[in-house]
Order: sequence, then structure tokens, then C-alpha cells
Amino acid sequence: MNNLAAAFKPKSLKLTPQRIAVYEMLKNTKAHPSAETIYNTIKEQYPTMSLATVYKTLKTLEEIGLVMELNVGEGNFRYDSNTQPHSHIVCNKCGKVDDIEDADLSHINEAVKKHTEYTVLSSKVYFYGICPECKTSDESSN
Repeated sequence: MNNLAAAFKPKSLKLTPQRIAVYEMLKNTKAHPSAETIYNTIKEQYPTMSLATVYKTLKTLEEIGLVMELNVGEGNFRYDSNTQPHSHIVCNKCGKVDDIEDADLSHINEAVKKHTEYTVLSSKVYFYGICPECKTSDESSN
């Protein structure tokens, strides 16, 4: 919470209970939820909060660097409170998104720089596949 207050203060942003709830929900999950999932998770606790408030809060949290918006394809946006550089893997069947934290992919930026005339400032890498749960489900149905 101190992290949140410290990020809001220089921007003169109001730290509302709804903003705290959205941020805390993201901090306490590795599931990379959508705005709708976040809304459905906290709406009982905050019945007057709207889905629009969740979207606005997520945008604010992204702008101040506390969350990362992930476009995992076809306009499907998910959110991650881990803003350290890391890649993601997305299940093509169920849509689950997982972090890839231990794989060293730092060479990708250098490879792109070597093969283009761009100065690489950042990168977001997404892998797509079938998660273990869906793979097991597919194998048991055959």
C-alpha cells in the first residue's frame, strides 16, 4: 500500500478505496485477469463500483507504472502487477496467461538490433501454446 500511495502522491491522484481494491487484487494474483474478471471479483465488496471505474483505474495504474497491460491477441487485454521485464505464454485453448520469468530472452533485443537499423527501446514477447491443464484434458478425452 505504501508503494501505491508513493506512486499516486507526485501525480496528485486521489487514493480511493476502489483504486486500492483493484491494485490489491492484481498484486495478490498471478492469473493476469481481464478488467471484467477484476470487476466480478471485487464488485461484492464494492457494489457501487462500475466496470468503467475498473477500466479507468487500470489505465491510471498503467500510466504511473504500477501495472502492465497485456494484449494477448484479438483485443483480449489482461493485466499484470509484475512490471519487471518478462515474457508471457498464452494458452490457445483456455486463454490462461502465465509469466515466463526464468528464461533469459535478453538476446532477442540484440538480435533485432543486429538485423535491423532500429535502436531497440523495449520489447514484449508472447508465446502461444497449450497449457498443461488443457493438454491433460485433451489426452483424457482421446
